[in-house]
Amino acid sequence: MAEQKASTAIEAVESGLAAQGYIASRQIATAVYLSQRIEKPILVEGPAGVGKTELAKAVAAWRGKKMIRLQCYEGLDEAKALYEWKYAKQLLYTQILKDKLGEVLGGARTLHAALEQLHDFGDVFFSKEFVEPRPLLQALEHPGGCVLLIDEIDKSDAEFESLLLEILSDFQVTIPELGTVFAITPPTVILTSNSERDLGDALKRRCLHLHIGFPEQRLEERIVESRVPGISQTLRRQMVGFIHEIRSLDLKKLPSVSETIDWARVLVLLQASELDTEIVKDTLNVLLKYEADIEAAQPQITTFIAKAARSNVFG
Repeated sequence: MAEQKASTAIEAVESGLAAQGYIASRQIATAVYLSQRIEKPILVEGPAGVGKTELAKAVAAWRGKKMIRLQCYEGLDEAKALYEWKYAKQLLYTQILKDKLGEVLGGARTLHAALEQLHDFGDVFFSKEFVEPRPLLQALEHPGGCVLLIDEIDKSDAEFESLLLEILSDFQVTIPELGTVFAITPPTVILTSNSERDLGDALKRRCLHLHIGFPEQRLEERIVESRVPGISQTLRRQMVGFIHEIRSLDLKKLPSVSETIDWARVLVLLQASELDTEIVKDTLNVLLKYEADIEAAQPQITTFIAKAARSNVFG
């Protein structure tokens, strides 16, 4: 019975994501379901363009939650990711305090008493009202819960991972001047990585691991059908079959799902009914992003079109 309920719940995730235009494999849907049930972040790895970021967008849309995105890059620190102080407001506060200093210290008879009174104002100087929350703190403080996307974590420095550990494990963060800030409603956290560098074991232990690779042909056809509804079944099968042949080549950048969708839109725009050598040569730059890759693929175009056509006939 429990297995049946879990299976039904996973199918509901698939349907929910599909309603947002995201065609998920069973593995993806299972990871999303488990993340919700055990409140654990998902670390999504895989090549660029396979739908890692789109997964976070789809989950947020499906659940009706706000998505807060932190785009990672080299040199990212807590001032941009977690919080920073509102320096202009602090300076204004300092000026006001200076103008009112006589009134503030008017009742102080000794230097010690004056310092005690100033100390109280100093605590206000580093209070919550002077904090400018950045994406991580915004996600923890969001009252209704949200989807927190930490995008391309592998582009950040290894030291930045240490800043995330407390958030990923306990949905809280410690700010020295303010103490510990706990999540009002734990956010759904999705981290993405293109595997440009190896991530630390401490971060990986805190996450469910999900690898999204290039989809099998039938799944990719469903994705194209969902994103480009105007394309015919024949052309859809041919172009996806052609792309799978292209991916067998030793290229600098293999075409990903995002390129598949772009190419499908281009072919529909050009009113293509089926693949032919001329239209593929004219639009190959939509699939391949390097001239060397285009040159490597050119001699195989006729062969790959024929293979894609045969797989369409027998599909």
